This record gives sequence, structure tokens and C-alpha cells, in this order.
Amino acid sequence: MRKKHVPMRTCVGCRSSKPKRDLVRVVRDPEGNVGLDLTGKRSGRGVYLCPSEECLQKAVKGRQLERALETTIHGELFAELKRVFDE
Repeated sequence: MRKKHVPMRTCVGCRSSKPKRDLVRVVRDPEGNVGLDLTGKRSGRGVYLCPSEECLQKAVKGRQLERALETTIHGELFAELKRVFDE
């Protein structure tokens, strides 16, 4: 029996490689809007984060999210990410 392929993605905060399902995707759509993609299927440029406060803090402090998405990110997205991580 063949093993199922598990897609791996890298967290922009801690730079560790983990299965795609274990990470949260942040996406910039073609219109330039930045938001969460909990389904992992929205079109646009996406980056992945571990669902932990430490990775979020590293990504914010090092501006990795802004650099990877090639746009400025407002504070409301960080508040939404914290809310999702707390759930």
C-alpha cells in the first residue's frame, strides 16, 4: 500500500518545516487585501505560521510577514491572528 503524500510548509516565524495542516495560512489576494485563510484554498500569495504566540511575535518583530507578502500589514490582522491562536 502506498503512503499518502503530506505537503510540508515552512513557518515564517520559527523557520521550521511542518505539515501544511498544522499551520495557519495568511494570504494576500490579487486585490491586495491581507487576511487569514483557514481553508488553505484562497487564491493569492500565502505564508504560513505555527499556531503559537512565539512564532507570531518572531514574525512581527522581524517583519517576516510583511516581507513575504510584499505589503504592509495592519494591527487588526495581528489581533485576529492572536484570537485564532487562543482558540
